[in-house]
Amino acid sequence: MCGIYGISERNLSWVKSYMRKCHYRGPDNNDTYCDENVTLGHNLLSITDTPSQGIQPWKTNKGNILIYNGEIFNYYDLCNRYTNFKPKTQCDTELLAWGLDEFGIDFVEQIDSMHAFVLWDIKTKQLFLSRDHAGIKPLYYSQNNGVIVFGSEAKGLLDIVPGSRNIDHTAFACWNISGLNVSNHSFFKGIKKLMPGETLRYDIKTKKLIQVKRNIILGGKGLSFNEEEFRDVFDKTIQESLIGTRPIGTFLSGGLDSAMIAIHAQKYTNQKTFTNHILPCPVDPNEDYNSDSSEAKKLAHDTGFNHTMVVHSPKLYAKYWRSSVEALEEPLYNPSIPMYAHMNDVISNHGIVITLAGDMGDEILCGYPSYINAKKQNFKTHRSCVHFWLTKRLIRPPSFKMKLNINNLIDSLIDTIFPEDLWDKDDPVSSYMRLDQQGLCSEDYFRRNDRLGMLYSMEGRFPFASKKMISYCMNIHSSFKMNNSLESLKSISRNSYKNILPQSIIDKSKTGWTAPINLWRSQYKKECSEINRIASQITDIKAAIISGTRHKPPVPSRRALRQTCCPGQGKHTKQLQRIILNN
Repeated sequence: MCGIYGISERNLSWVKSYMRKCHYRGPDNNDTYCDENVTLGHNLLSITDTPSQGIQPWKTNKGNILIYNGEIFNYYDLCNRYTNFKPKTQCDTELLAWGLDEFGIDFVEQIDSMHAFVLWDIKTKQLFLSRDHAGIKPLYYSQNNGVIVFGSEAKGLLDIVPGSRNIDHTAFACWNISGLNVSNHSFFKGIKKLMPGETLRYDIKTKKLIQVKRNIILGGKGLSFNEEEFRDVFDKTIQESLIGTRPIGTFLSGGLDSAMIAIHAQKYTNQKTFTNHILPCPVDPNEDYNSDSSEAKKLAHDTGFNHTMVVHSPKLYAKYWRSSVEALEEPLYNPSIPMYAHMNDVISNHGIVITLAGDMGDEILCGYPSYINAKKQNFKTHRSCVHFWLTKRLIRPPSFKMKLNINNLIDSLIDTIFPEDLWDKDDPVSSYMRLDQQGLCSEDYFRRNDRLGMLYSMEGRFPFASKKMISYCMNIHSSFKMNNSLESLKSISRNSYKNILPQSIIDKSKTGWTAPINLWRSQYKKECSEINRIASQITDIKAAIISGTRHKPPVPSRRALRQTCCPGQGKHTKQLQRIILNN
């Protein structure tokens, strides 16, 4: 796992500055490539080979230059398929370089991977930018005045993209309505994100940037399923997810998805498992915030996992507030973000470099009540499906006035992130699930994991998000995955593991894991003094913005606003206020 950076001109000083800003993405090595047309940089986190053998930028056999962030999980299958590939290392970068030489950019369709890479074709003077099918690995870019710049995180681009410290209207509208910015715009004006599965080509001579490929895994049409086959496919997926030689840790939430991962991984590796635990645990008649950790602890004990409970508290929550918000770069509706940062810090201190998590399990196996609601809607068109997905995610109405109206936003999303290809008129629920796969997973789960994992130099992997699992599960009609009852959700997983996992996990209803901030603040006021300070600053600013006051807030509040709405970007509080107040 790594960081990649570049520009379509000779500018070594800026690329090196960008690399220093994101040094945590690759602490094992770093290097650059520079000629009269491009400058490329790479930070290396070594996973499958020694750092000296995996150094990038990588020169292909044809003399092209590759910078790559990711893992190819079907590496050994491809090595066995192509006997003319003679690797000199165990580094999957070598396979990717060979495949791009041999098959061109179409090779991305053969790799089951998480990736972001840039290829500089020396002969044609073209740059290719590519992102994996699920949007696990990030890649930002911007084109201005005939120059394209790109990198793993947005922060380095702010120093070179004109006007980027202003807020992008499309991104803000999308976030305000749905709670997620699933558009291909970042929050920073002029800076865009490669969409999941997207490959772009930039011609140095003509200065044109075009999309050449959108690799989306759709699945087939309405197949049934076999329990043994399902377990075999998942077992193969787990084996492939364990590629590499660095220590592995598994997020054991107490739910079904993480338990499935842990029991399969235990057969092949000496994993460590980690579970969240909240102290003090607030009294809530409707919820036990540590119920999942109890199930995880019991499973770990009965199965012999090397298990650690990660304890969260109000004090630790406040401690990790700033670093977690700054790492995310864009707003995210999730009050548990600082606890995720704390957990990653603890896991890293245990020597873990690779983590496994169950994200996307619900989105391919019907794990949410929202899919029952989607079924009741009986969508007739793709647009109605997108409209429902976008507007029904949040309970509250939009908080602020927006320059971009809802219809224009939907048009933009259908033209980009949610194309008509995602629509299946014979199975509208599966269509709705595909929106979650392309939007929710990429912009919530994977962004959170990438930023907060890489902050501590760890690589996150998601077996359910592999091409193999998405293709297999989306081949199965949604009617096999659920009916109209909550008890039927994820019936495929439940039925397949009913004699393998404890019945308490099989029968456990879906629960979200969240920081009990309001209860903490009401029941443990002394322990929450720092949280209350942060919350009051943010509340003061939001109230001032909504009421339309133009007085500058106190200095601490300005800082809080930066961290909350556009973390780590310094001087654009005024721009944010102007956009919210005047539009």
